[in-house]
Amino acid sequence: MSLQFYLAYVLACIVVVIVPGPTVTLIVANSLRYGTRAGMVNIAGTQLGLAVMIGLVVVGLASLIETVEWWFDWVRLAGACYLVWLGVKFLRSPDALAEPAQASPRGGFFLQGFLVLVSNPKALLLFGAFIPQFVDPNGDYVGQVLLLGATAMVVALIFDSAYAVLTGRAVALLPPRRMRLVSRVSGLCLIGGGAWLALVRAR
Repeated sequence: MSLQFYLAYVLACIVVVIVPGPTVTLIVANSLRYGTRAGMVNIAGTQLGLAVMIGLVVVGLASLIETVEWWFDWVRLAGACYLVWLGVKFLRSPDALAEPAQASPRGGFFLQGFLVLVSNPKALLLFGAFIPQFVDPNGDYVGQVLLLGATAMVVALIFDSAYAVLTGRAVALLPPRRMRLVSRVSGLCLIGGGAWLALVRAR
């Protein structure tokens, strides 16, 4: 793979990642509600989900899974319901939200990130159709897929982290009495992400 081809791939990854989706709404919502650290733990979960999807591409399962359309629909709807449920929890939080929220266990944020990422079948289709286009047929397939996959993970890590840090720092500047509004905005973000995931087609 030439350097020019690789740089074109990096640019394409940036274009894809920079557009907010369900995972970004989750990261932003938790960063708003619980602070930057919660968003970063979400990101760790999404990174594991990306690694799983890249592994599927390496072993060639992406095209096989793509043929099972009903599986995509159930997984997508389950992920959408999960996001909406989290959003409703944020909206129905008690009046104690006038004070900063007590964060959930880190494992919960990690699992949230992982589940939301893997419940988005469009992500698997993206990897299954996107990465192979940049693979040199005369080179080592596995090595190239791993390199391209790792690059996509790094790009996602950078931009997702930027969302988490900027959101967390912005909310830290707000007075405590604004925390109730922050929680409601977070809930709406999650519900919006769930609606997006429910309405989007896997193909």
